[in-house]
Amino acid sequence: MCSKSSGREPSPSCYHEFLLATNFNLYLGIRILRKHPNGVTVECRMRKELLNFAGVLHGGVTATLADVAVGQALMQRGHKTTTVELKINYLRPITGSKVTARSHLLRIGKTLSTARVDVFDDRKNLAAVALVTYMLLEGSGRLIRK
Repeated sequence: MCSKSSGREPSPSCYHEFLLATNFNLYLGIRILRKHPNGVTVECRMRKELLNFAGVLHGGVTATLADVAVGQALMQRGHKTTTVELKINYLRPITGSKVTARSHLLRIGKTLSTARVDVFDDRKNLAAVALVTYMLLEGSGRLIRK
């Protein structure tokens, strides 16, 4: 198991197992399950701290999974990015033991990338659908500062 407890950067071999980019991802327990030609699948185990007042997964966790699934798919292609827009439709409350999010990169342009994310509960029911746009921070599409 990979650990960041030493205070050093994680070794490259750890990236296939856990998302160590931010403490927030670590706190949520987000893990990469699969790499696909056009995206990734990430997973988060449900626990009490991630539930809302109704006892179902907090919508912010669902949105974060969608965001991370796209960000990781782009990172694995060598892109430095930041989120520009995220639109999510919640289709059903998420309960159970885990939630997964599968990103599908739709287009990678010079400055923007667009992806769709399907979010599933542990019974493989479609629970949310997101459309995410990322800005590519490297290359010819740099921001102009005045």
